[in-house]
Amino acid sequence: MQAKKRYLILLSAGACLLLLSYLGGVQLPAASRSRHDRSRTGYRPDQPWPHFSDPLHLFSPVDHTDTQEYNLHISPRQKRDGNASVYRGKRCRADSCFDFAPCQRGGFKVYVYPQQKGEKISESYQNILSTIEGSRFYTSDPGQACLFILSLDTLDRDQLSPQYVHNLKTKVQSLPLWNDGRNHLIFNLYSGTWPDYTEDLGFDIGQAMLAKASISTENFRPNFDVSIPLFSKEHARTGGERGFLKYNAIPPFRKYVLVFKGKRYLTGIGSDTRNALHHVHNAEDVVLLTTCKHGKDWQKHKDARCDQDNAEYDK
Repeated sequence: MQAKKRYLILLSAGACLLLLSYLGGVQLPAASRSRHDRSRTGYRPDQPWPHFSDPLHLFSPVDHTDTQEYNLHISPRQKRDGNASVYRGKRCRADSCFDFAPCQRGGFKVYVYPQQKGEKISESYQNILSTIEGSRFYTSDPGQACLFILSLDTLDRDQLSPQYVHNLKTKVQSLPLWNDGRNHLIFNLYSGTWPDYTEDLGFDIGQAMLAKASISTENFRPNFDVSIPLFSKEHARTGGERGFLKYNAIPPFRKYVLVFKGKRYLTGIGSDTRNALHHVHNAEDVVLLTTCKHGKDWQKHKDARCDQDNAEYDK
């Protein structure tokens, strides 16, 4: 009886081994055939997924890296590392990332993407687009354009701002004329959020030029990007009085030589610079006004100069 049991056990073990060998023999050729098929189609694991511009796939699921909840649980170091992907075109220059052929054919013409229904746009960005559309450089024909401007509002990329546009990465990459940003100009005034204020715009600008305020020297690409001042929404779009700065007129013939008005930032990035402005403020021809009223808990960081600074700022 014991011998019969041992015989059955051995027989079962042998059958299992044969079954495993059979299944393994079937899968291995399939795997090798799959690798062979992929190599024939040009697939390589180091290549990114191809880009599709099919209008049926304009809006994919929400990008979780573009949400406030995600950014509350990501460290400043991870955010800084993320800038490397946003600025992966760091070596771009006019001769390497800009196609001059359309400009040579039709002159310097600027195309503004049509505004999408339901997309929110700030007053400041609307002024920029209206100024371009009212200029002699504007063209409504993308085939004649030398330069392309997004209708998507990219001015304020602070996720705590009500002007922040969500899912911008998906929306930009779905544009049929995007072409990795080539011959595109992107405007930006604010990027990142308190307290680290990284220059992450929330999407890869690719080969696009960047017209940005407060851009760092590390990310600025000479002869390609444009450094612009940080202007308020009340700034006049056109017109204004004629400037008084004359050739060889030093100092210029005007009342104020230097003017600044803004938040002081008692802590965090930018605080050292803003806190030093009072040293050169003379309330005559150099007027540098700052307020401590920034954030909900500014009074916790209040210093001895805040009351006086706030009073002068409010004037």
